[in-house]
Amino acid sequence: MLTFHDLDRRAYIIKIFADESSSGNPSKTSTIYGVAGTIRLLAGTYVLVITSRKEVGSFLGFPVYRVESMKFLACNEALRFSNSQEQKRDEAYFMSLLKTVEATPGLYYSYETDITVNLQRRCKLMEAWTSKPLWKQADPRFVWNNHLLEELIEYKLDRFIIPLLQGNILKLLLYHAFEPICVCLSFQVTQLKLKSSPATFTLLSRSLRSFKYGVTGTRMWRRGANLEGDTANFIETEQLLELEGFRCSSLQIRGSIPLLWEQIVDLSYKPQLRIIQHEQTPQVVERHFNDLYQRYGETIAVDLTDKHGDEGQLSAAYAEEMQKLPNVRYVSFDFHHVCGSSNFANLQVLYDKISEEFEKQGYFLIDKDGNILEEQRGIIRSNCIDCLDRTNVTQSYLAQKTLDIQLQRLGVFTSTEYISMFPEDYVKFRTLWAEQGDEISLEYAGTHALKGDLVRYTWDLKSMVCKESVSISLLQFVNAFDALDLVSGRYTVSKSNPSPFQLNSFESFSYLPVASALLIGGLTLTTFSLQQGIPSCLKNKVVM
Repeated sequence: MLTFHDLDRRAYIIKIFADESSSGNPSKTSTIYGVAGTIRLLAGTYVLVITSRKEVGSFLGFPVYRVESMKFLACNEALRFSNSQEQKRDEAYFMSLLKTVEATPGLYYSYETDITVNLQRRCKLMEAWTSKPLWKQADPRFVWNNHLLEELIEYKLDRFIIPLLQGNILKLLLYHAFEPICVCLSFQVTQLKLKSSPATFTLLSRSLRSFKYGVTGTRMWRRGANLEGDTANFIETEQLLELEGFRCSSLQIRGSIPLLWEQIVDLSYKPQLRIIQHEQTPQVVERHFNDLYQRYGETIAVDLTDKHGDEGQLSAAYAEEMQKLPNVRYVSFDFHHVCGSSNFANLQVLYDKISEEFEKQGYFLIDKDGNILEEQRGIIRSNCIDCLDRTNVTQSYLAQKTLDIQLQRLGVFTSTEYISMFPEDYVKFRTLWAEQGDEISLEYAGTHALKGDLVRYTWDLKSMVCKESVSISLLQFVNAFDALDLVSGRYTVSKSNPSPFQLNSFESFSYLPVASALLIGGLTLTTFSLQQGIPSCLKNKVVM
């Protein structure tokens, strides 16, 4: 049995009473920092509580915390008295899934403000909106625990409800020329110099997780769109610049190609893609882009996929559907063909295609009194196949262009100055975006971004190949798929139905040798390659 006692708004005392039949098990008292929701399993209800947190910075002046640890607590022990071995087995597996949920990375929250809504939208909302409970202010698309909160909402326990955002918040603090400043990269501190006034640069990525608003899933399992037009792996990234009372915000989005398609994981390097032929495909694409128009304005859809093989067929099908949408501009850009493995300066080819419309879309800008000086009137939507590496690189390139425009507008740079002309600052900016790509990749795929070293300021070919070999092996097997289905509400536990999740013994055993071989092979390649040394021609190479 659990009871809660208020300590203050940011902490509670929770008392866990031992069952009367449990001799030698005294009651325990602990401090928790919020309730993230509840879930009903076979044994009854479990409550998810935040047991550890870390203050990582602020969002528009309000403290923001990262969840360091969570725990599911049972509200009863009814299953101990069950005679069904099958139910006990299923409950044990469900509990193992809850352990996976407890370890979910990249969860952030604030007690005082909603962090799921971007600056432009929040500035346009009515004043009465901010007086509502946080869960009513939040954009449900980006509330990671949306399903888990349903019971708390039903019982009107507003003061206990904490919407969690899965994403990342990275800060870059800029100070006067030749003065040291702090750069938080996943909240790690480093030093740099800049030529202008104190400024704060923030990256905030909001990952869509709720199935009602999208297709939750892990790499090579959930792809494309559902019939409502919601896509897998949808992320809104907001770049914020705060300088002398001015606040600038620019948005980009990413999401899976909004067709009906799948890519089921197997042991090949690139599992085969399969386009699902469906009479509603045109409506699915139209619904998706109509929703984007309502939320963000005119959309430029940048497709970074290959134009040959399976990717080429998918890209061609996407292009064909996009021709039917007169109000969306579709831009096909074969990233691998144009940029190869490291020639990112060639992204200028893409920028030349979209620069006029991109700059017309603009960015959001308010002054210290909250007066709106500029508005963003459109959005760039980027995709590759998994919306990770190629998308990360492309978004960072476009973000750099936006930052240059903003710093020139605010008088930090002249019209002929750009962030790339200040090597130390440029490296830090690129590293910040690389860290963001890594965090997104870890949340989605379970490994670091494969091209993260290329977005950063230095790289070498061998270390990247080694890193990719190990990461690709891990990507095949790191899969929290069942846990996501459980907490997102895609599967509801019922005593009348056995668990649909578990593999039988033969299936589990059959994957083990191949998985082990891939991992051992990757580690062997890493060891061999590192022993060969680094060619001098690759040392200290700066990626543009």
